[in-house]
Amino acid sequence: MDFKNNILETIGSTPLIKLNKIANELPCQVLAKVETFNPGHSIKDRMAVKMIDDAEKNGLLKPGGTIIECTSGNTGMGIALVSAVRGYKCIFTTTDKQSKEKMDILKAVGAEVIVCPTNVTAENAMSYYSVAERLSKEIPNSYWCNQYDNLSNREAHYESTGPEIWKQTDGKITHLIVGVGTGGTISGTAKYLKEQNPNVKIWGVDTYGSVFKKYHETGEFDEKEIYPYITEGIGEDILPKNVDFSLIDHFEKVSDKDGAVYARRLAKEEGILLGYSCGSAMAGLIQLKDQLSPDDIVVIIFHDHGSRYVGKIYNDEWMRERGFLDTELKVEDLLSRKLTTEFITVNKEKSVKIVLDLMKEHDISQLPVTNGEEELVGSVTESTILSFILENPLNNIEAPISKIMDKPFPVLDTDTYVKELNKYITKERPAVIAKDKSGKLQVVTNYDIIQAL
Repeated sequence: MDFKNNILETIGSTPLIKLNKIANELPCQVLAKVETFNPGHSIKDRMAVKMIDDAEKNGLLKPGGTIIECTSGNTGMGIALVSAVRGYKCIFTTTDKQSKEKMDILKAVGAEVIVCPTNVTAENAMSYYSVAERLSKEIPNSYWCNQYDNLSNREAHYESTGPEIWKQTDGKITHLIVGVGTGGTISGTAKYLKEQNPNVKIWGVDTYGSVFKKYHETGEFDEKEIYPYITEGIGEDILPKNVDFSLIDHFEKVSDKDGAVYARRLAKEEGILLGYSCGSAMAGLIQLKDQLSPDDIVVIIFHDHGSRYVGKIYNDEWMRERGFLDTELKVEDLLSRKLTTEFITVNKEKSVKIVLDLMKEHDISQLPVTNGEEELVGSVTESTILSFILENPLNNIEAPISKIMDKPFPVLDTDTYVKELNKYITKERPAVIAKDKSGKLQVVTNYDIIQAL
């Protein structure tokens, strides 16, 4: 029989997946190390087990103890899995900018979650760092992992992530790009890769509002660089001991908007549902494309799963409120929101009665008219039919619809901007026909526009 003794044995050995559509504008091959295949759906499972293993070996964590950690959610999930298997209690402090999904998941696996304010300094007694440290001193038989300064964090990636990438690329990797938060992933992986080949370039992705980039370039810890940001999982207002700046060749800052937009693009174009910082890593790589050549092989680490962000970056309303969605909608955006994509037409020889029945059946108030083939020769609306019946009340319901049809609805490309539709949709002509790149047709009405907006 082939089985694992527990869920922890499934951690690691995640796949390397080639990116295609989204990497088209890059001159090189891009391979994604997709860490969502870990049981906790993030790369943090690796270091969570390592930190607890080392704490047990060093006598810092005893049976029946309580594990305490400050986490944006993913490390907490990894620790919670270990706690469930090995019988520990766990308490996590997190910030109020983290997604509700992350907090709910942590509670689901048995953790207690304490939410702390984001917009305070690390030294503030209310910060999620300070609260975690205080709890570890107050609660007997407890252990604070402190992933920021616990070097078991980066050691986990030196032992597993780095060797996996080296083996999977057959030693041909030229660049590693990864978001930087605690610094464990980039530092541990970079150390291993540079030991194998010192010429491997290591690029860290930072966010605006974080101190990393300026500190790396100047050696100055500039508090003016610190301000609130929305991106989760990368950037810091402290310098964690796990960040080995000597191993990182460059930091690239990415905006909150670009991180969110590229995460959504990865889902739509590559079919990989990923977290916020994964979008940031992809955006950072695109920003650095001029430094790449056709011979390069880039590995990008995707930290976590998009299921933890469905109420944020994958929610159109949340994105629109922050100005992250383009306000200029296109017709293709309207079509993506339609409940039905069926293109219903009627032959010009059909009777007024048949057309009315068809409208009633499909709950529509306008129809394109064809000549029996695919050619559009006219259009008919509910109001036109009503006027005809009122003016000709006797025995005219069997008249062919060609007798009263209007001109065909205009046919537009799906990349037409919605704001331009007022040139075509009028009181007398309440619809247009959209034609996508495959030639498929759909009717677009005022109702569709209102629903999308």
